[in-house]
Amino acid sequence: MDRQLIDLLLANGRASYAELARQVGLSSPAVHERVGKLEAAGVITGYRAVVDPASVGLDVTALVSVIESDAVDDTGVEEGLRALPAVEDCWRVAGSEGYVLKVRVTDIPALEATISALNRIRGVARTRTTVVLSTKWEGRHG
Repeated sequence: MDRQLIDLLLANGRASYAELARQVGLSSPAVHERVGKLEAAGVITGYRAVVDPASVGLDVTALVSVIESDAVDDTGVEEGLRALPAVEDCWRVAGSEGYVLKVRVTDIPALEATISALNRIRGVARTRTTVVLSTKWEGRHG
């Protein structure tokens, strides 16, 4: 039942408790209670609007691999990455790179500035950037 509710909320985070209740066959108060428990347990961590990046002027998406210096403090690197507004997602990864970032910017000069800022973070040895030509899908749920 919880998985059904999660799937429905992934598809439409604005669904009302009454609407969810109809789809899963429970009462609205029962759904309200279950969703509240999922939130309290940290299973559901938040709700957000999904915005088309191009419609807000973010026309360039890139994946940036971050290669760390040998003696590096992960916390400092992560704080530096978090401080850059262009970094939309950050994954700690296995392999020669320490992190892979999804970066969204207005244009190529803004991407260049972001890469320069990344390389100035203490603990970042170098970066490798892949520019996204087109997005076939993103944030697939369900």
